[in-house]
Amino acid sequence: MLDHVTANVGDLERAKGFYSQALAPLGYSLQMEFEGGAGFGAGEGMADFWLGSSSERGATHVAFSAPNRAAVDAFHEAAMAAGGKDNGAPGLRPHYHEHFYAAYVHDPDGNNIEAVTHRPE
Repeated sequence: MLDHVTANVGDLERAKGFYSQALAPLGYSLQMEFEGGAGFGAGEGMADFWLGSSSERGATHVAFSAPNRAAVDAFHEAAMAAGGKDNGAPGLRPHYHEHFYAAYVHDPDGNNIEAVTHRPE
C-alpha cells in the first residue's frame, strides 16, 4: 500500500493547475499548500499525492486508482485539456490482465501519470 508519492516539478503554480483539472474526475482536489509544495487527496483526510519544487527533478510514474472506465476516460480528457501530452489513450491493456483499463498522460514536467481501473465494464 502506498502512503504518498511526490512529483518534483519545475513550475509549481502550473503543476497545481494541471493536477487540479486532471485529477478532478478521480475525486482528487488540492488539500494542502506550503512554500515549495502542494498536496492532493481524494475525499477528506491526508493528501497522498504531493508536488514539490526542487532542483532534483526526474520523471516520476504515478498510477491513480479510478472507480470505473468512465473515470479513466474523463481523467484522460481533463488531463489533455489541462495541457498534458498523450502517452497512451484510454483502453484495455490485456497483457497486464483482462480487465486492466488505463490511460497515460505526461504532465507539463514530463512525469508519466496514469489512471487505472481493474474492474470489468
